[in-house]
Amino acid sequence: MQAKHLVALAGQFVLWLAQPVMAAEQTPESVIIPADGENQPAKLDAMLFKPRGQGPFPAIVAMHGCSGLWSRKNDAELSPRHADWGQRLAALGYVVIFPDSYGSRDLGPQCRNDDREVEPYRERVEDANAARRYLQTLRFVKPDAIGLLGWSNGGSSVLYTVRPKNRPKAGSPDFRAAVAFYPGCTAIADKGGWATRVPLLIVMGDADDWTPAAPCKTLADANHDKVKLILYPGAYHDFDNEAQKLHELHGLAYSANGDGVAHAGLNPAARAAALKDVPDFLAVLKQ
Repeated sequence: MQAKHLVALAGQFVLWLAQPVMAAEQTPESVIIPADGENQPAKLDAMLFKPRGQGPFPAIVAMHGCSGLWSRKNDAELSPRHADWGQRLAALGYVVIFPDSYGSRDLGPQCRNDDREVEPYRERVEDANAARRYLQTLRFVKPDAIGLLGWSNGGSSVLYTVRPKNRPKAGSPDFRAAVAFYPGCTAIADKGGWATRVPLLIVMGDADDWTPAAPCKTLADANHDKVKLILYPGAYHDFDNEAQKLHELHGLAYSANGDGVAHAGLNPAARAAALKDVPDFLAVLKQ
């Protein structure tokens, strides 16, 4: 086969990966997770995607970022990124639950708030574990095949949740694997001593000027047996969000150089790569 034909086929494959998953389109179910931690709300609202069939299925707890869970255009709908990933992962045979860490506490987006009531290392760790325990009560979920995934602030929540100190009590199956999209690694790396008890994939753009890649590389280098870091060339924050064009943000509470300015938005090549890299990593949940 001629080289130009191979290039054309590769391009078609990338386009195919980036297409919406129509076979899994569904309306996610609104559920309430029993809140049993001291830093949790009276009830923890969540949205649940379920694959077609009876199961039991592997499952994923998905943690939203500082913008929250909902669409800016319609606060009764999931944001396009969350809806997209929920449908895609459900199409691959995963139950996916999105706990609403902010709305459940009557809070809106927190990206410009530097005095947050809900922190990745505290409330959001409890939310992630509460969601895991809830999934483990569902008859159509495999209780020992649950993964954890998060974006940005939710990615930071992943990093805190997988620390050895946050291991579940004896008798409760743990998360099997975790994925963090462009997490904030600076505070964790500066403190030192971080480790993960489960295999972890970190995916981010090497141009990210909101949550920079260098501190995440420090964590990965110190935990090379458990952490895989993938840096996508030229990509910024939110590179997987097809609904958001690359733009400049101002007034952020945190940014790479402290001026509150950063870029965020779609990078088609990075998105296409992540649509393969993330499911490939999470496939361990099906083993």
